Amino acid sequence: MTIEMLKQQGATVDSGTGNSGTAGSVIPDKKRVLVVDDDPLVVKVLKDPLERAGYDVDTAYHGLDALKQVKENKPDLIILDILMPLLDGFKVARFLKFDQNYKDIPIIVLTSRATAGEREMGEKVGANEFLCKPFRLPQVMDAVGRYLNA
Repeated sequence: MTIEMLKQQGATVDSGTGNSGTAGSVIPDKKRVLVVDDDPLVVKVLKDPLERAGYDVDTAYHGLDALKQVKENKPDLIILDILMPLLDGFKVARFLKFDQNYKDIPIIVLTSRATAGEREMGEKVGANEFLCKPFRLPQVMDAVGRYLNA
């Protein structure tokens, strides 16, 4: 496989002009995940295993910060809580899904409110997946993998 073929598949290729790595080595592009939750413990429980799995992880603790993070470092996927201060997750999802620059970012809603109405609202604002708290980490990691490693 040539360097050009690797580039076409989304890999970053180090041409050996700098001091990092071997000439012509391939550095796979890491996928970026944004974890948004107002509970620091939930953020940590998600961030650490995602990083161990090889993802770059950004965090936000309320909706306004989430929108700022998306604009600064466009993620490949967002894990989004619903009940947050300043701007709830439904509004965040709606802003992103109706913006041409961000509408294709998959959103996994992770919430303690598991009512049929909440699930329906999640679908209306464009959430791709709806998971309930308390969550099982393997379930979240499987969902992330489905969207990022497809």
